[in-house]
Amino acid sequence: MFVNSRWPLLLPSVVLFCLSSMVVLSVSVGPMAISFADSIKALLVNWVNWQSPVSTQNAIVVSHIRLPRTLLCLSIGGILGLTGAVMQGVFRNPLADPGIIGVSSGAALGAGLGIVIFADLMVDLPDWLQLSTVSFFAFTFALAVCLLVYKLGTSSQGSSVVVMLLAGVAISAIAGAGMGMLTYIADDQSLRDLSLWQMGSMAGSNWINITISSITLVFLLVVFMSSAKALNILLLGDAEAVHLGIDIVRIKRRLIFCCAIGVGVAVSIAGMIGFIGLIIPHLVRLLVGPNHQRLLPLSAMLGALLLLLADILARTVMAPSEVPVGIITALLGSPFFIMLLLQQRSKLGI
Repeated sequence: MFVNSRWPLLLPSVVLFCLSSMVVLSVSVGPMAISFADSIKALLVNWVNWQSPVSTQNAIVVSHIRLPRTLLCLSIGGILGLTGAVMQGVFRNPLADPGIIGVSSGAALGAGLGIVIFADLMVDLPDWLQLSTVSFFAFTFALAVCLLVYKLGTSSQGSSVVVMLLAGVAISAIAGAGMGMLTYIADDQSLRDLSLWQMGSMAGSNWINITISSITLVFLLVVFMSSAKALNILLLGDAEAVHLGIDIVRIKRRLIFCCAIGVGVAVSIAGMIGFIGLIIPHLVRLLVGPNHQRLLPLSAMLGALLLLLADILARTVMAPSEVPVGIITALLGSPFFIMLLLQQRSKLGI
């Protein structure tokens, strides 16, 4: 309904304004009360050497705790929203999502293996190399699951939504069993890390994680935007895309591979955070239409906005305790997913 209105032109400005406001709110909210003005002063003092009376404690809390967490939310949320939009385009399935079709579960299982099985081998390695090893396992398993789901759900007659969803359910069950076994054999420290992974958390924010996730987000944006026209053609169907000169096998493999990179990095850093890749692309598609040249950047921006909002709620709902952010996104996304299922059911006349 909004596609022919001014939303495609206004939405980027609206989202940027909301993102800026949420960033200021995020660095101001927490167990320690810091006003908006003091938060901005603390940022200016630390980043542009602006001379202003601000307590050292406030400056440390804002610049070393809240700001890194906020930036990590932006990059991880952007990755999840972006990969969700691409997977829905590749599978031509509005229900496609890294969590629903089992990719996030596979990535979590890979990260769990890296944490539990190889923890003793990595204990003497630098922090960045430990994270890289866990990310490698998460990426490998995410890629394997993504390719398996695509293979199971695709035939010479096209792709089957039902088969993809069932394959995702089966893979998630297998990954859940694997995570249960890892939980059983893990020591105390590994068990704590696994618990955070399964529920999703932004508490482990640091500049290494921010750098890795930000580079990944920029890389994915470049690759996906260069493939936006091909994704638009894929919406017509595989046969039509082939007739228009698109090498669908090559383009789908490249996009699936890059989605696995993004999901692997996001899960290895923040754990399993579901439904962002499902909700955001669908919402953006309603507002600006299916053109991926608009859909992809806006999905990244709104994904960042939603995860930042969820993280703020996670920190404030039960303050000073913290609710895992994956629980908040699940509470927000589950009703939306049920609505999508009912919508698909009505289209099929069931």
